[in-house]
Amino acid sequence: MNEDGRGRSSSRRRNGGRGRASGAGAGEVRAGRRSVEIHRPDKVLFPDDGLTKADLVGYYRQVAAVMVPQLRGRPLMLERLPDGLGGPQFMQKDTPDHYPDWIRRATVTKEGGSVTHPVCDDKASLLFLADQACVTVHRWLSRADRPDRPDRLVFDLDPPGPDFEAVRYAARRVGELLDELGLPAALMTTGSKGLHVIVPLDGTSDFDASRHFARQLAEVLAERYPDRLTTAVRKQARGDRLYLDVQRNAYAQTAVAPWSVRPKAGAPVAVPLTWEQLDDPELTAQSWSLRDVAGVLEQARARPWPVATRRGRSLRAAARRLDALR
Repeated sequence: MNEDGRGRSSSRRRNGGRGRASGAGAGEVRAGRRSVEIHRPDKVLFPDDGLTKADLVGYYRQVAAVMVPQLRGRPLMLERLPDGLGGPQFMQKDTPDHYPDWIRRATVTKEGGSVTHPVCDDKASLLFLADQACVTVHRWLSRADRPDRPDRLVFDLDPPGPDFEAVRYAARRVGELLDELGLPAALMTTGSKGLHVIVPLDGTSDFDASRHFARQLAEVLAERYPDRLTTAVRKQARGDRLYLDVQRNAYAQTAVAPWSVRPKAGAPVAVPLTWEQLDDPELTAQSWSLRDVAGVLEQARARPWPVATRRGRSLRAAARRLDALR
């Protein structure tokens, strides 16, 4: 690996037909000291692919060791599909009363009141959520004990058209400028359309400061590369340029959690990447999927995120450097 952690094996397409999840069809699964009951394990959630709730639970059971640390301590929003693709689909913030006592709750303020989110601190909690037909987990950018102090900053990069090269180009430019500012960054597919570039923060700045920093960085990039990148919110003003979306960097906003399955045909998975994998011409937002769990687990074992991203950084010095560029 390079000194900044941006180098390891290249990516390979992960949408083959092998390596589906296993071991979740018995109606009950063990997770540490708990047994989690799985209701209707044969319920088909992805009809075009024949993937069931058992497959979803089995996948989350296998990936829990790398996924739970990305969720621990954070309020969550659950994307649930009780009848699978084609049926009702909804976002759940509140924690229902029927959830077991051992599912942690986090009550946070909202305009005009409060909301009690579920929190996933262990494997059993993750499997329980999967049994609730929670296909995708969306996490806050802050933790429940300091909800107004983000420890993640996210650049959301979706292609302006069918060409994914625009996303790779934008991610490279974001990563280069973050390097210039002395901030480490992690990269992941969203499992949907594009990529996320994630900056770990130390929680000393509030959301206003982190969003302001992200917006300023995006503006610098749009000025440097005006033919390829834009900060124009209105789609009509973007043309064929990629929009540098920083809108998730606000209180109570969420981003898809690493290793989450997405509710789309093929059951794609949001997967962390090395920066070297960005050069793979076959890379797309849906290169890994529940149809090839072995491929996802191989990527997880490679530990794709740089060691430097495990420690959050302050934005203060980077913000001063960024101001000097404007």
